[in-house]
Amino acid sequence: MLDHPIAEIRKLRVEFQTKDGPVVGVEDVSFDVYPGETVCIVGESGSGKSVSSLSLMRLVEFGGGKIANGELLFDRRDGHETNLADLDQDLMKRIRGNEIGMIFQEPMTALNPVFTVGRQLTEGLRVHMNMNRAAAEARALELLRQVRIPEPERRLKQYPHELSGGMRQRVVIAMAMACEPRLLIADEPTTALDVTIQAEILALMDRLKRETGTAVMFITHDMAVVAQMADRVVVMYRGNKVEEGPVEQIFENPTHDYTKSLLAAVPKLGEMRDKPCPEPMRLLGVEGQNLKPVPGTQEVLLRVKGLTTRFPVKGGFLRRTVANVHAVEDVSFTINRGQTLSLVGESGCGKSTAGRSILRLVEPLAGEVDLDGLDIMKLDSSGLRRARLDMQMIFQDPFASLNPKMKLEEQVAEPMRNYGIASGSELQDRVANLFDRVHLPRSFMRRYPHEMSGGQRQRIAIARALALNPKLIVSDEAVSALDVSVQAQVLNLMMELQAELGLSYLFISHDMAVVERVSHYVGVMYLGRIVEMGPRARIFENPQHPYTQALMAAVPIADPHKRKSEKDLNFKPIPSPIHPTDHEPEPSRYDEVEPGHFILLTDSGY
Repeated sequence: MLDHPIAEIRKLRVEFQTKDGPVVGVEDVSFDVYPGETVCIVGESGSGKSVSSLSLMRLVEFGGGKIANGELLFDRRDGHETNLADLDQDLMKRIRGNEIGMIFQEPMTALNPVFTVGRQLTEGLRVHMNMNRAAAEARALELLRQVRIPEPERRLKQYPHELSGGMRQRVVIAMAMACEPRLLIADEPTTALDVTIQAEILALMDRLKRETGTAVMFITHDMAVVAQMADRVVVMYRGNKVEEGPVEQIFENPTHDYTKSLLAAVPKLGEMRDKPCPEPMRLLGVEGQNLKPVPGTQEVLLRVKGLTTRFPVKGGFLRRTVANVHAVEDVSFTINRGQTLSLVGESGCGKSTAGRSILRLVEPLAGEVDLDGLDIMKLDSSGLRRARLDMQMIFQDPFASLNPKMKLEEQVAEPMRNYGIASGSELQDRVANLFDRVHLPRSFMRRYPHEMSGGQRQRIAIARALALNPKLIVSDEAVSALDVSVQAQVLNLMMELQAELGLSYLFISHDMAVVERVSHYVGVMYLGRIVEMGPRARIFENPQHPYTQALMAAVPIADPHKRKSEKDLNFKPIPSPIHPTDHEPEPSRYDEVEPGHFILLTDSGY
């Protein structure tokens, strides 16, 4: 490591003008980034970590922000040190993308939907490097190979919507690395990705950093990712830096209370070993926690047998069905009263479709769904409406599932009003009790969704799902978009409600550490089938199917001494789930490797 930093942030203060006067995004922050090192900036939503990085790119001004104070010193390629805070935007255009690259959180919004991948990759090369078209295209191909995109020649001609989330993120990384920047800023680049793709992208960024000597500023709220990537860590809280130090020191000997609570809220893989039942997390600074395990019962509530859901692929002049997407293929499981079954797997494995098929939000092609003795598949629309009293869903994005024009109390009261369960003052009391249940102040009842944080909105979604006293709740990635400490509180709330009300959950997630914390049973899905199923302890401590083993190997562990390298990861590309209309898949056959622990025998391509 050289003794002169590439970037120095000195006493940075950023303000945003609002109707109620200026709001401070970053109060007084200073830190350095040296060549060839990764500095991770951690903190929760609103801590100012993204604002710091956008200030360095001078992009914060396009979002209504203003650099009110401080210096942003950057060591340019020509050896001159420049204060980026004083530069005009024309000069900044030359630095952006050329000397400072940026990877944004959401790859779909970072790419232009109307241009091909090739056009977007070559644009920066032609502007900054004065390359001709042929040279730029050759370099673009080389970049796609570097980020391990299969069939790069074909990808150059494709549009962003034709690529998966992980592929799109690789394209964004290739674009950021195209001009070999001296500093790479990565703003939550893996938050929206699956475990396996996240593991590959982290290993890829680490390899590119070593090969090119680029300095990396990595912004995240995931402490396991920090343990995997960081050389040094800067912890931010409410616009201020509260702690900074080498990664080992931050994990082994944190000094600030906020850092300690952040680390306490991280579910760690292997924490639940030797514990027979799920139990809530111990949160720092929360007194009187109810940390009793949740045993549940052995009485079956939901029985699913041979569930199959396919989507037609239309094509040709007459829009005929030319093929089918086999989203869920011959899936069977049971859920006991008061217990949680988790379905895990990567995007596109069919876990969300399975959850929606059970509630018949998506119509299955075949299969039996029996909820407490009621055959859901045989119900007409009015029977299904009545059955939904007993089964509710919590969606991944609480903002999209709430009505922005309705007050929160109306949204929670709506299901009860629709079913005629309560009215007048009784309805008011019930809504108030539900707000108490999900630990939200009653004063929030008159608020609108946009006035709430992500975690608070998710609590409202939980309160609304509880309004009808259901027996089963399907939770579809309900905590994946939340900050670590908020996620821990919402998970604890869900387990507390399970213990009190005897709820059963079908918990759909791709986060293995969270699944280990909340589950009684786990089913691992791959290409529409459950490839391994059994009690939580057996799946996590003795995974038998090669896909489950690969999934476990990919999970980042919140310990800087247990870093993974690219050679630890061995993922095969997932085959296409689209088959011709005459394709008849084999039924799922299982082998019981130990009591209650099953693995799939049918060849599913892994």
